[in-house]
Amino acid sequence: MIPILFGITLLTFFLFNIFGGDPALRFAGRHATPEMIQNLRAELGLNRSLPEQYLFFVKQIVTFDYGRSWATKQTISTMINDGISASLCLTLPVYFFSIIFCIGLALLAVFYRTSLFDKATMITCLGLLSISSLVYIIVFQYGLAYKFGLFPISGWDPDWFGRWQYLLLPWLILFVLNLGPSILIYRSVIIDEVFQDYVRTARAKGLSQYAVFTKHILKNAMIPIITIVVIELPFVITGTFLVEHFFSIPGLGGLLIKAFQDSDFPVIKAMTVIISILYMILNLFADVFYAAVDPRIKLS
Repeated sequence: MIPILFGITLLTFFLFNIFGGDPALRFAGRHATPEMIQNLRAELGLNRSLPEQYLFFVKQIVTFDYGRSWATKQTISTMINDGISASLCLTLPVYFFSIIFCIGLALLAVFYRTSLFDKATMITCLGLLSISSLVYIIVFQYGLAYKFGLFPISGWDPDWFGRWQYLLLPWLILFVLNLGPSILIYRSVIIDEVFQDYVRTARAKGLSQYAVFTKHILKNAMIPIITIVVIELPFVITGTFLVEHFFSIPGLGGLLIKAFQDSDFPVIKAMTVIISILYMILNLFADVFYAAVDPRIKLS
């Protein structure tokens, strides 16, 4: 993990500090004098040598002090702490509920494979998958919120009890967005196990279909399922960019979009490194879970 993190920090630094152009020119404006640009470069710390800038960037990562935003002048750590609560409220309930629902529906589709239920499930999932997420957001927001007034169109309440009314429609949209790809993937993973030799042996011993599916097929399918679940987790923590943007939810997704719009490099760099670290830590946890699920896998 340490060499990977070193590579990520090096790549991120070069992308933003060398290939990203001079931020001082962008912030100073078209009519800025050379003296104004030089003063701005000194204020942003861009007048130091590249090795000094890189070491300062590494120090920020190690100390979790990412400095201040160029656009808002707020400390980036405070901005991330404020945004992570909203992102988790938006994505965490949908994440856990959709995993349970989609695995259950995928098991049913495999159990009744080639039946009308299975075919209808496949066609529905393919249809859901074929529609852009932006279409879901616009249609649901216009139809259910604006036209019928069932939900608030957008907004946010900092109070824990007041924010749930603004989260109901985003939850529904995220749940529908997850259905298509998740059920198809889980069904594919589970159906691969159905035709394995151990399943035929379990059935030959007289085990019921329920026991075969829950104790044997699902348990052996957990390795790829854990991988899929772990890959999705960083997006759960950072939120869903479009949904947060359209519903004015002040999460990390909206924070990152605003940073791109303002060319706020410190915020973008901090978020890039944080997401990368999350991926590495969660992949490590996935390796541990593999050993817990499958006794054939040993940690060494």
